[in-house]
Parts: sequence; structure tokens; C-alpha cells
Amino acid sequence: MRTERNGASQLHWVMSTVQKALELKRLHEAPEILRVVNVWDPISTKVIAALPESKAIATAGHSIAASHGYADGTIPLDLALKAVERIVAATDLPVTADLDAGFDDPGETIRRAIGVGVVGANVEDRLKPLADSVKAVEAVVKAGEAEGVAFQLNARTDALLKGGDKPMAEKLADAITRGRAYLEAGASLIFVPGKLDRAATQELVAGLGRGKVSVIGVLGALPAAEYEELGIARISYGPWTQRYALTALEQLATSLYGTGVVPSDTKALN
Repeated sequence: MRTERNGASQLHWVMSTVQKALELKRLHEAPEILRVVNVWDPISTKVIAALPESKAIATAGHSIAASHGYADGTIPLDLALKAVERIVAATDLPVTADLDAGFDDPGETIRRAIGVGVVGANVEDRLKPLADSVKAVEAVVKAGEAEGVAFQLNARTDALLKGGDKPMAEKLADAITRGRAYLEAGASLIFVPGKLDRAATQELVAGLGRGKVSVIGVLGALPAAEYEELGIARISYGPWTQRYALTALEQLATSLYGTGVVPSDTKALN
């Protein structure tokens, strides 16, 4: 455990971060699916955290990068962590962060993320060689252990997204092979982004276990309740939340250029 912080403030940080990690772990292991609505800045965090249904906060790496003018996966680590730190400060809920592929040093990235209060993360494999991907998972797990935190790694495999023209059966088999290796290395969940129908979801759960698979709610995906029935542990929404917000902004701007009147049902935010 790091001891840079002193006295009561150090104790508060330890207890707060440790307890939040354990709460996120409990939510991941509960029979109910954990629904996390992705955020990208403090105000989107406050809006989501204020909803009684919200139990944890997940950041969207794509959305954070976009809000800073970067393409997905290209934002510098220091800037990404600063953005995540501001999100953590905006809520008392556990925060799990999208940290791309772990940047240059996954273990050090997670150590720094824990330092700003993050208690879970998505780290993607980008279909790197399996041995290299397993080493990254091991580094993340060791970093959490060294910090004394039950860090929740939602290890992402891009077997579906980056599987190219392979038949779906081969992509799913690859996802299961990689997922099993990541679970053995200490990952909490296996995140398999892509549009999953009922049959594909059943195959993933059969191969990786009930309560071990995390999915994304893309356009055309199954309802969250159906994923829960099938044994999925967690559903997130990635950049779709920001895209929806920007769609609403575009529609509002179009209306304002017409009538020039703000709609009466617009909420005032503190």
C-alpha cells in the first residue's frame, strides 16, 4: 500500500477506495446484472450518479478522448487520468474506467488510476498475441494487489470486433479461449464488445461461466433483462451515451435556429 498521503487523509483514502472496490466486486458478483451508463466528464457523471438506479459509474474512453479532440485510443495517459480523476471527484459511487489497452505499462497505469480513486477498469487486448495479453492482465492484477485494493478488471477481448471475416463461430471460440486465459490470470470479468444475439450470448456464458461475461448495449442488442436471464454480469453502453447526447444537442440547435425558443421541458442543472 502506498503511503504518500499522511495521517487522517491517508486513512480516509484507503478506506474509501478499498470499500468502493469491494462494493464494485459485490455488484459484479450479484445475481442481478450491473447496468452502468457511461459518462465522460463531471457534469455527465453528476447527472447519472443522481439517478437512484445508478450503483456504479463507468467512464467511456472513446467519449473522453472525443471531448478532448482525440480519436479513440490516442489520448495521452496523463490527460486521460486527469479526466478520470475529475469524474471520481464528482461522485461517491465506485468508478470503473476505460483505460484503452493499458497504455505503455498496464501495471503502472492501474497503479496511477488507483491513486486517483479508480477501483475498476476495462483494458482491451486489441488481439495482441495471447501471451502478451495475459501478461498485461497479470500486471493489472498485481498492481491492485500491491495497492491493497480488490481492483475489478473487466478484461476486454476484441475477438468479435477485430476478428475480420472469420465466421462468428471462430470469433466466439477465440473470445472464449482468450477469456478463460484472462480469468485464470485474475481478471474479474471478460468484456466481449459486439452485437450479441441470444445464441452467441449463451455460447459465451457456457464457455466462460455465469456471472463472468460483460457486454455492451449497442444498437440492436438484447434488452438488459434478457442478458441478465442468460447469465451476463454487466452491461455498459460505451460511446452511445455521448452520441445520444450530441444527437439531442444537434436537434436542439436545429430547433433554436428555427423558433429560437428553448423547450419548456429542459431541466435546470445545478
